[in-house]
Amino acid sequence: MFLSAIIFGLLGSFHCVGMCGPIAFMLPIDRKNTVKGFFQILSYHLGRLLTYSLIGLLFGFLGKGFYFFGFQQQLSIIVGVTMIFIILFPKLFAKINGSKKISKLIFKVKNALGKELKSKKNDTFFTIGFLNGFLPCGLVYMAVFGALTTTNALFGSMYMFLFGLGTIPLMTSVVYLGNFTKGAVRNKIQKAIPVVVVFIGVLFVLRGLGLGIPYISPEPVLNLVNANNSCH
Repeated sequence: MFLSAIIFGLLGSFHCVGMCGPIAFMLPIDRKNTVKGFFQILSYHLGRLLTYSLIGLLFGFLGKGFYFFGFQQQLSIIVGVTMIFIILFPKLFAKINGSKKISKLIFKVKNALGKELKSKKNDTFFTIGFLNGFLPCGLVYMAVFGALTTTNALFGSMYMFLFGLGTIPLMTSVVYLGNFTKGAVRNKIQKAIPVVVVFIGVLFVLRGLGLGIPYISPEPVLNLVNANNSCH
């Protein structure tokens, strides 16, 4: 399922450009010094990857609890259905995202980002990236669901890391070229994102059903263990 993380990142970056593109374009990078500018952008991305990895670590740890108590299959189905449900009924999800507590947290993050964008410190770019990772994004939420279905904290962290890795090519292009994804191409990709999310949601459901289909819907581990024991 790690492949779904990269797909989320690659396609989600077109969505991220609309949300985080202005921040990336406003980064106070040294455009006269190519080498310095490269490391400044790298620092920005490392900050984002750290945030995503920490979030994945948390949700991977929660996923381990479900796995330990034998609820991993059910959780995978719930996550898949939730992904599909969010795409089909986005207005209900918007209400959750607009809660007062979340709005206050987002406001604080944006304020901190505003201050860092004006700063010239050595750690400015890393801090901006780190804070950027906490901004609300529907595709990030989808990736978090994926991290939740992993079997331990390390895998959860890796899942989110790969998601962030997938966003780097387009987000780096935005730094240099601005929002160049306007027009028909971006619209087509934006329309494709919900289809991909539903497709991955279906894969999560199939994975949870344990139909014995290799790589797509493997048989539950418990069943395999019982089958092996019955052979002796």
